[in-house]
Amino acid sequence: MDKRYIAIIAAFLATCIYGINHTIAKEVMPIYIGSSGFIMLRLLGATLIFWIISLFSQNEKIESNDFLKIVFASILGMCTNMLAFFRGLELSTPINSGVIITLSPVLVLILSYFFLKERVTIKKIVGILIGFSGAVFLILNSNKVGINAPNIPLGNSFFLLNASAYAGYLIVVKPLTKKYNIFTLMKWLFLVGLFLSTPLTYNQFIEVNWSELPWFAIWRMMYVVIGTTFLTYLFNIYALNTLSPTTVGSFIYLQPIITIIFALITGNDTLDTTKILSCLLVFIGVYMVSLKNKDA
Repeated sequence: MDKRYIAIIAAFLATCIYGINHTIAKEVMPIYIGSSGFIMLRLLGATLIFWIISLFSQNEKIESNDFLKIVFASILGMCTNMLAFFRGLELSTPINSGVIITLSPVLVLILSYFFLKERVTIKKIVGILIGFSGAVFLILNSNKVGINAPNIPLGNSFFLLNASAYAGYLIVVKPLTKKYNIFTLMKWLFLVGLFLSTPLTYNQFIEVNWSELPWFAIWRMMYVVIGTTFLTYLFNIYALNTLSPTTVGSFIYLQPIITIIFALITGNDTLDTTKILSCLLVFIGVYMVSLKNKDA
């Protein structure tokens, strides 16, 4: 199979995992674990997995002039991105997160133009706008609003910070994917992220009553560590090695669609005209952005 198609599949799988995560992670916060404690669990778990796997891969050294880039990428992607999203999810609703995260591909497009000199074509701009309109139309016409939302304005501010940090992370890490093995890059990004975030996350992490957690909470935490952290970051880095940050970022528009499909499968939602129209707009938008051109 063509390498580009494999990269698109990887980005799609990461989006599927993310789409389900909005609901799964919300159900265990803050009852069983606080948002900051959850971040330490994610970083600790993923760091261990990547370092164990790296023992069986090639021994690759990071060039000294790239360490600062890795630290910066880790601050954006492993610290700010995760902390802001989970704190926002704790304070606001999954629907609000779905609305605000759609700003991320727009930010990626702008940053790619200025920092990576990615050619901004009419096709990409139209695709971004179509996908954006489909995602927002779907979310704003949803009748389901989370009730566990103690401070929606502050939570939404964290979502905005999350979207900005994720966009910056894609831009910073893109050149590194061309130089290093995926597992080499990931083990250092997560180790740095774990080290830098520990002062902010440790207290909530040790407050968790690990020995008395119900299976309901355990399997959701495992999903977030293995799926939403290890696999999604792995898939996205693999996709970035072939695709442009704008293309990878555009897959965010599929997240609310995946959430609805998951709800339909589990019998928690029904299909209507609004959802069908929104899905169509999103898929058209992502397709237009992901079409191959000189820069992608």
